[in-house]
Amino acid sequence: MCGERKERLLERLKRGAGDAACGGYLASLDGLQRTEVYTSLLFDRLGRKMRTVEALHREALENWNQTFYLLYFRTLGDATNREAFLELARRVPYRYVLRERLVPHGVEAMLLGASGLLQRYCHDAYTLDLGRSFEYLAAKYGIEPMEDSAWHLASIRPANHPVLRIAQAAEFFTQDELIMDRTMSCRSEEDIRRLFCAETADYWRTHYLPAARSDARPKRIGVFKANIIAINLVAVLQFAYGSYTGREALRDNALALLERLPPEENGYMRRWSDRGIAPRSAFESQALLQLATEYCARQRCEECFVGRRLLARLAEE
Repeated sequence: MCGERKERLLERLKRGAGDAACGGYLASLDGLQRTEVYTSLLFDRLGRKMRTVEALHREALENWNQTFYLLYFRTLGDATNREAFLELARRVPYRYVLRERLVPHGVEAMLLGASGLLQRYCHDAYTLDLGRSFEYLAAKYGIEPMEDSAWHLASIRPANHPVLRIAQAAEFFTQDELIMDRTMSCRSEEDIRRLFCAETADYWRTHYLPAARSDARPKRIGVFKANIIAINLVAVLQFAYGSYTGREALRDNALALLERLPPEENGYMRRWSDRGIAPRSAFESQALLQLATEYCARQRCEECFVGRRLLARLAEE
């Protein structure tokens, strides 16, 4: 292909990149070809996520339990609070959680107190007790609480509020000391539900926020959120740990888990659906997310697995 024609075709691709224009081409591929593209994109995405795991692993002094703990908190909130959750996990490391795991509400007091969020809301007997417990634990471990301004709370749905997510995390990490082992053994959506089925303390059944009563209902992590954590934490950590330890079977299990989990539902997937591409699993939706965010959004068509194929096809027309 001559340079001038290639540039024209590349500009044509870039103009349509923001609207997922290459979706029509993807839809025209047969199943085997599309799977090949998805696999390349997914490995590309896992490579990027592994770099995050490697950085957290170094920060955790190569302790995999602390690495899991940091990554769990990073995954727990939405994008606007990702760094705040990660900072909380740094201020209350996993070793403190293990030491206080059997103390009633000890982990919850440490985490909610360190978040700085307890001071933002009105108090009742339960939260006053948490506050007193945190004062003792903060002195014991030298915990410096965060400023509540670190959290982005506008337009947050009650079920996704950081206070409730932290209460859920506290219960999750007090279950047992084998969380990492249980995570490595997940093979299906049912395994994921069992892993994240921990119920919050009774107080939260009638509260989304401190001292603000609501209708009684379970406050465990829901199926949708559990699947998101499975995609961004469980599968990624299985793949990373399998790579680190040379256990190819664990890497294969991570890919199989993504194939068994349902696809994400978000604006990116709706855009691909409008172009005739409907992902059938998290394996495919993660590949399409990589395509949309790392290539289409940045107009990296010439580097893209789809773009290179499409350029070659356009050159033949």
